[in-house]
Amino acid sequence: MVETPETNHYIDGAWRAGSPEIDVLNPATEDVVATIPDADEDVVAEALAAAQAAQDEWGATPGVERAEVIRDIGSVIEDHVGDIGDVLMAEQGKPKSAADGEVTGTLTLADYAAGWGRRIEGDIVPSDNREEQIQLQRHPMGVVAAIVPWNYPIAVLMRKILPALIAGNAVVVKPSSTTPLSAIRVFELLDEELDLPDGLLNLVLGGSDVGDALVTSRDTDMVTMTGSTRVGKVIMEAAAENLTPVSLELGGKAPAIVAADADLDAAVEDILTARITNAGQVCTCAERVFVHEDVAEEFTEKYVAATEALDLGAPESDPDMGPQVTRGELDWTHSSVESAVDSGATLLAGGEPPSGSDFETGFWYAPTVLGDVDPSMDVVEEEVFGPVTPIVTVDSVEQAVEYANRSRYGLSSYVFTEDYRTAMKTVQDLDYGETYVNRTLGEAWQGHHIGWNESGMGGDDGKYGVLKYTQIKSVYYDYS
Repeated sequence: MVETPETNHYIDGAWRAGSPEIDVLNPATEDVVATIPDADEDVVAEALAAAQAAQDEWGATPGVERAEVIRDIGSVIEDHVGDIGDVLMAEQGKPKSAADGEVTGTLTLADYAAGWGRRIEGDIVPSDNREEQIQLQRHPMGVVAAIVPWNYPIAVLMRKILPALIAGNAVVVKPSSTTPLSAIRVFELLDEELDLPDGLLNLVLGGSDVGDALVTSRDTDMVTMTGSTRVGKVIMEAAAENLTPVSLELGGKAPAIVAADADLDAAVEDILTARITNAGQVCTCAERVFVHEDVAEEFTEKYVAATEALDLGAPESDPDMGPQVTRGELDWTHSSVESAVDSGATLLAGGEPPSGSDFETGFWYAPTVLGDVDPSMDVVEEEVFGPVTPIVTVDSVEQAVEYANRSRYGLSSYVFTEDYRTAMKTVQDLDYGETYVNRTLGEAWQGHHIGWNESGMGGDDGKYGVLKYTQIKSVYYDYS
C-alpha cells in the first residue's frame, strides 16, 4: 500500500488546509487514493503575493548561491527517489521502473540548471554616440505560474521550477488535479529538509478555475504550461488581457518515417517503445508510422508480433505498460480506434481493453495496431494519446514527409534510414520542432524541446529555455 501525502496547499513556507473536494484515483484499480482541495481566488492571490514578496530578494541573490539551492533540491530528490516514485505510480499508473525513472531523470536537470549560476549573461553593444555605453542586462521575469500536466507530473514540475529559480524568479505551481500527489510529496520533502526562503516556491491545488486565476492575475509575470493544444489556446487568450508572456508546450502527432533501407528490427523496437511508453500518453509518442511500400509488409509483421508480446499488468509488478490515466482518456482512445475501423482501417492487434480478472477495474487498453490506414483518417491527423499505432504505406520518403506535414501539430518526429542524404533532406523538410534520426524518445536537458505550429511555443530546457525566464533591460550610460 502506497502512503499518500497530506493534501494541502503550500503558501509562504507553510501548509494551508482546504476543504477536500476533488478525488484522486488510482488508474489501475479506480480506488480513491486521496481527495484534494480546490483553491479559490483568495488562496491563489495569497500564493502570488507570497511569491512576489520573496522574489525581490531571490532575484538579487548571486547566481552561484541560487545554484547551490538548486543542487540542494536535487539532493533531496535523489534521497527519496523510491518514495516519490511510489506516489507517482499510485496516482498516474506508470510501471514502477518508469515512475522511478521519471524521478531520477530530474537529477541531471538539477545538475544542468545549477550550471547556469554563472552563465546568465547580458551584452555590451556599441553606441552611436561618443562617451556612451549601452548595456543589455538580463533580469528575472518575476513571479512565474507553472501549470503542470498529469502525464509527467514530476519531470515537468522540475523542468519548470528549476530553470525559473536559477533565473531569479519565484514560482507558484499548479499541478494537475488528476495527479497532484507526487508534487505535494516533493514540496513536503523540500519543506522538511531545506530552509528555502518563504514564498519562493508555492503550491496551489485544484481544477481549471485555479489555473484561470493564476493566468489572469496581474501579479503573474509569466505563465509556463505543458498540456493540450486546446487548453494552451485558452491560456494564451486569457493571458492576453494583461499581455502576460506565456511558454506553452502543447500537443503533438509525431510521425515515424521508415525508409526502405532502414534497420527494421531497430525501427520496430524504437517506434513501439515510443508508442507504448506511459500507455501512449506522451506528447512526443510516435503517433503514426509511414513505411515505405518495399518494406511495409515485413515491418508490419514484426511490429504486430512485438506488440502482441507486450506485458500488461499492475504497475507495481513493473510490466511493459500500465493503464491509461482516466476513464475519459480510455474512452477517447477506444472511440478513435472504432472510428478508424469504421472508416476502413484493419485491426491487426488490440482494439479493446485486455481480458482477465486483473483488468476488471482500472483504465486498461490493449496496445493496438491498425493497417490499411488512409492518411486522411482522423487517427492519422488528430492526437490520440493512447497506445494506438496506425501504419500508413507510402511510395517514397517524400510522400511520407508530405503526409507528416499535413498535421496542425509540429512537436516531435522520427526518421529511420541508413542513408545519410535521406536523413539530411528529411530532417530539412519536416515541419517539426525536433527530429530524431534512428532513435526515438529522450530529449536532452541541454537541447531545446520546442514545438512548431499548434504544438505551441514552449521549451523550458536548454539555453533558450533558461533565458526564456529572463527579460532584457536596455541601459544607456552617458558619461560625457
